Amino acid sequence: MSNASDTAMTRAPAGLSVMDATMVLVGVVIGIGIFGFPPLVAQHAGSEAAYIALWCAGGFVMLIGALCYGELGSAYPGAGGEYLYLTRAWGQRVGLMFAWARCTVIQTGAIAVVAYIYGDYAQRLVPLGPQGPALHAAISVVALTALNVAGTRYSKRLQWTFTMLTLAALAAVLIASLSATGDSPLRSGAVTPLAGNPAGLMGMGMVFVLLTYGGWNEAAYLSGELRDPARNMSRVLLTGTAIVTGAYVLINLALLEIFGLQGLRDTPALGADVMQLAAGPYAAALLSLTICATALSTINGTIITGARVYCALGRDVPRLSALAAWSTRNDAPAAALLVQGAITLALVALGAFSQNSVQTLVAYTAPVFWIFMLLVAISVVRLRRLDPGRPRPFRVPLYPLPPVLLALTCAGLVYSSAVYAGAGALIGLAVLAAGLPMLRLLKLEPAPG
Repeated sequence: MSNASDTAMTRAPAGLSVMDATMVLVGVVIGIGIFGFPPLVAQHAGSEAAYIALWCAGGFVMLIGALCYGELGSAYPGAGGEYLYLTRAWGQRVGLMFAWARCTVIQTGAIAVVAYIYGDYAQRLVPLGPQGPALHAAISVVALTALNVAGTRYSKRLQWTFTMLTLAALAAVLIASLSATGDSPLRSGAVTPLAGNPAGLMGMGMVFVLLTYGGWNEAAYLSGELRDPARNMSRVLLTGTAIVTGAYVLINLALLEIFGLQGLRDTPALGADVMQLAAGPYAAALLSLTICATALSTINGTIITGARVYCALGRDVPRLSALAAWSTRNDAPAAALLVQGAITLALVALGAFSQNSVQTLVAYTAPVFWIFMLLVAISVVRLRRLDPGRPRPFRVPLYPLPPVLLALTCAGLVYSSAVYAGAGALIGLAVLAAGLPMLRLLKLEPAPG
């Protein structure tokens, strides 16, 4: 593993300028979540000030997280990401547990969440009855999994096009929000007080905020290709964080002006509602169609990257070697895609039996995700001690403060998402725990001693 990483480090071309890397980071972070998660954040914020504070805090966490990933990525570039960092810092057992969690909880849960965001908007365009969002979500998973099994190469080329559509849709909502301010019929003045521990509610609100900011860990893959990373990496992260945070705070201030806090809590498809208010039903339908396209792009991209994790697990574990099978006819990891699709459909079904599908699926993934993010944060400190001679073109400034702050934040999010998220969190943790005997059964780890 180290030899491959060393080779990758010496061969990585340094072709990205500060602006190139900044635009990549912004393009990865700003995604479909901004059209689905604000109502869920509002449901956990007791006031409009607390709501905006959560979005500002999310930008700060994005920055310290990206700083930590920037150091790890510059020291250990190449394929693997968190799997590589965790294996180096904590050993093969922890790395393989992460692979299990990513295959059964994190990646499949992320696909199901975005599929339900797609379903909420698709239901506006093509109603399919009371379970319409769930049906649309299931259809999208089946169709895109089949597309990838067929080996359609054009799907990868569409990702950047749909990213631009996402930014265009975000700009349209912001412009429509500004033009629709004033006496908005969507605005609800009376705010229902929230029941529960305020700190726990804010913690769950932060879970949804950070899902919207998701993608900042891609900084790990920018540092290996950035020109003069020791000087420029901090510029990329500071500039990218400022752009993303500014965009999210502006759009949420506009949404509060239109809906009010209570109105925002109650809307299932905020983008369509804003466009209908500002420009009529045809504009709302057009925006819903655009958001559906961007959601399908996100689902497709996540299916592509997720299947590769199954392949890696199949290559590392002889008893799971079937997952590594690659169809030479279609140039696709067919077995991995089918297993991933089956698990995702089971999660879509779980969401269909809950009152709030997206919230249930986020609860399923969140505690497991933040447990491993906590371990990644501590890995920055641990790897400096275990591997002090390793070249680190970019080093976290103010070390060890950023990794410590990230670790404490992750610990709080593990607690909030496990305690306040309900049954979905317990199911996710149970699936993670099931990996322990499963790994031993498959002989993925040696016996103690």
